[in-house]
Amino acid sequence: MTSTFMGIEIGKRGVQAHQQALNVTGHNLTNASTEGYSRQRIEMSAFDPIYMPGLNREETPGQIGQGTTVERIQRVRDQLLDKQIAAQSSAEGYWQARDPYIRMMDNVYLEPGEKSIRSKMDEFWDAWQELAAYPADTAPRTAVLERGKTLIDGIHRRYQALKGFQTMADEDIQLTVGRVNEISREIAALNGDITRVKAQGDNPNDLLDRRDLLVDKLSSVIDVTVDNRDPDEFMVHTAGFVLVQGKIGRQFGLERNTDTEGYSRIIWQETGEQIQFRGGSLAALVEMRDVTIEDEIQTLDNMTMNFADLVNEVHREGYGINGATGNNFFSEYPFVTNVNGNYDRDGDGTYDTSYIYRINGTNALESQAQVGLEGELSLSGPEGGNVQVPYYSTDTVQDIVTRINNSGAEVAARLNRDGFLSLKATAASTVEGLDRQNPDFVIRHIEDSGHFLGGYAGIFAGPGPGGTYDWAQADAVAALRGGAENYALAPIAHPSGWIEVNPSLLRDPGSVASGFGFNGHSANQGNGDAAAAIAAIRNTPVMVGRLGTFDDYFADAAGRIGMLGEQTSRALETENLIMKQLRGMRDSISGVNIDEELSNMIKYQHGYAAAARFITTVNSLLDTLIRMGVS
Repeated sequence: MTSTFMGIEIGKRGVQAHQQALNVTGHNLTNASTEGYSRQRIEMSAFDPIYMPGLNREETPGQIGQGTTVERIQRVRDQLLDKQIAAQSSAEGYWQARDPYIRMMDNVYLEPGEKSIRSKMDEFWDAWQELAAYPADTAPRTAVLERGKTLIDGIHRRYQALKGFQTMADEDIQLTVGRVNEISREIAALNGDITRVKAQGDNPNDLLDRRDLLVDKLSSVIDVTVDNRDPDEFMVHTAGFVLVQGKIGRQFGLERNTDTEGYSRIIWQETGEQIQFRGGSLAALVEMRDVTIEDEIQTLDNMTMNFADLVNEVHREGYGINGATGNNFFSEYPFVTNVNGNYDRDGDGTYDTSYIYRINGTNALESQAQVGLEGELSLSGPEGGNVQVPYYSTDTVQDIVTRINNSGAEVAARLNRDGFLSLKATAASTVEGLDRQNPDFVIRHIEDSGHFLGGYAGIFAGPGPGGTYDWAQADAVAALRGGAENYALAPIAHPSGWIEVNPSLLRDPGSVASGFGFNGHSANQGNGDAAAAIAAIRNTPVMVGRLGTFDDYFADAAGRIGMLGEQTSRALETENLIMKQLRGMRDSISGVNIDEELSNMIKYQHGYAAAARFITTVNSLLDTLIRMGVS
């Protein structure tokens, strides 16, 4: 049966419920500016009536209610939208991380411009042209040396800037990995707290908001997917592995790799397995360091190495005003000291590899002459395989050279000034994570099924088919025709960082070559043929690979950086617009609307006042009964 004091209980429940609703409203209002906060809504329902179905009851019409109660306090959140934002955040984080590095690289190139490497190289060629006109004078030789030094200084500065960006990216990677580890630990700790709160029958709304915010931050750093199908074991996946599983937050580690100049690679601490991310700022930083910047350094190294090799090739044959000959204009530092290029690559104390950069043939060729031979060249290519280059009887020598250079092989070809076929190694393009399998400027494999490289060009020692050169052995040069003058050892890594003008020429400018000798006799002082030949390198198709001239290199470099900058800025703008729209949609659902909360506050205030007034009324009735002595 009903109690005399039932009205007091109903009023009390109403006061408590509306007071709690006012507290929730106040919580929303004070967290309106809190990052990641989701507005909360209180859900009220009628308290269980006195007479429930199936229970004995008095003959009282209808069920008698007992006021209101708070069912739950629920945060307003769209889980599907959250997953979409997490997936899109990795793309936004990727382009945000790339953008500042591309801008810095663009500032370094300065192409075209008065202070660019291209303008310094033009001045270098002009100095040689001046020497060709006045080969007997000392002043033009001094100008050649000074402009050579200025050019090399410009190359060094670009290399150092790019190397600095690479080191900066490596430091950013280390900091970012530390941040990811911290976030994974925080999410795992929150999972434990959330599970305990849910076990008590409560909604841990603020803890859930904090976890979702951490997932948002994590998704901009690495590509993640969230699995919350099991309420007791919230999981975060990345790179095909589980990063967070309930209370377990797995960690990344960093491992220094001496094969990549000590840069770090990211591994799982538990297994040591290397990780490959597909999106987020961390993937962008790894790609910037290991691909984009590394490719720019390699391209600069390739230009520098060929530039120095071509100038030295002519300069060695020329004579200075003092009769000196056989001098390189630029200093060359081979990677190995062994005259055959032998190197102990696996460190077991035995030579097992040959490091050769250039191989020259011994037969002079005519570029437009048809070879009259058929066969197939097999040249070392990217990703550890070989590239096949066929040739036919109707091909000219130049046709075969062009086909080699357009094949994508990491061996390039040209005819030198004496008409000999010259095969050169290019920068290696094989990169797997941080492990570059192949060194730069090392010829790894040359094979000919026919007679072109053997009897025709004079590269292989034997004239017959089946000639093969392979670097994976000591004394691989034994397969070549001629002696050490027909091949060059591979240089120390990054020639753009160490190349210098020959110090002996700086000490004695008279040794700078200006003319060619004849029949073993030195050039006369009025002969400027050697200086003119070096100046002619400027506009001669001499760059190995797909780029014909040095001008092509500078045009390609400027265009490439410009395209990277345009691609990055447009992609970033697009991702920002997409994320702005998605975040706006989420804010419209989960964000705190001040006007709405103030309206709710007035509603709950009136409800509180009504419940309190009801208690006052019931109290007055009870007071009347008590005064009348009615029990």
